[in-house]
Amino acid sequence: MRIWDISMPIHTEMPVWKGRDEKRPQFIVTRDFIDGDGARETRFVMDAHTGTHIDAPLHFVQGGKTLDQIPMEQLIRRVKVVDLSHIEHVILPAHFASHGLSRGDFVLFKTLNSTEPILEDEFVYISGDAAQALVDLGVTGVGIDALGVERSQPDHATHQILLGAGIVIIEGLRLNHVPAGEYLMIAAPLKVLGVEAAPARVILTDLLDPSDVEVLNI
Repeated sequence: MRIWDISMPIHTEMPVWKGRDEKRPQFIVTRDFIDGDGARETRFVMDAHTGTHIDAPLHFVQGGKTLDQIPMEQLIRRVKVVDLSHIEHVILPAHFASHGLSRGDFVLFKTLNSTEPILEDEFVYISGDAAQALVDLGVTGVGIDALGVERSQPDHATHQILLGAGIVIIEGLRLNHVPAGEYLMIAAPLKVLGVEAAPARVILTDLLDPSDVEVLNI
């Protein structure tokens, strides 16, 4: 079995949305060996939308599902990695029309974002028309190797359309070493109640059949 960790590393100098300082994680050492405590403890402060993270409908849908209301079966499942690394600027419906996406699919878009240093502003994003095409195809989830599925379009159409249809969004993936194809994805967000998003560790494996996986809530 091969495993790909497609999550961004978290650190104080990591790329963040639009380069905004308030989005940068903070690490505050509250206890340390030099204080004679015999241990080290760190307080971790981070925006829910920084780094690799999962968006739930509540992010843009008033009264929408929170992240803890998304079944884990929707996050541990087969996915299709679609290579669109030849596309510049924006993903349009025609760019994935020939890739055989169908109802129930979870698609991860690999773009120039994965081959370039992580861009905070001019990254490849998903157009509103492409979002609607994905809804029409019946996909259940969309991931992208950018800090967002859009670049702050005035009406936030991409978010509105995808989340309004109940489609899960994963942002901040790193897919540069992942060939196009099908994989088993394990996307594990922090188990925070009542929020619209949370950081996640996202793993791909070539073990394709999750039929024996049983989710037990503890």
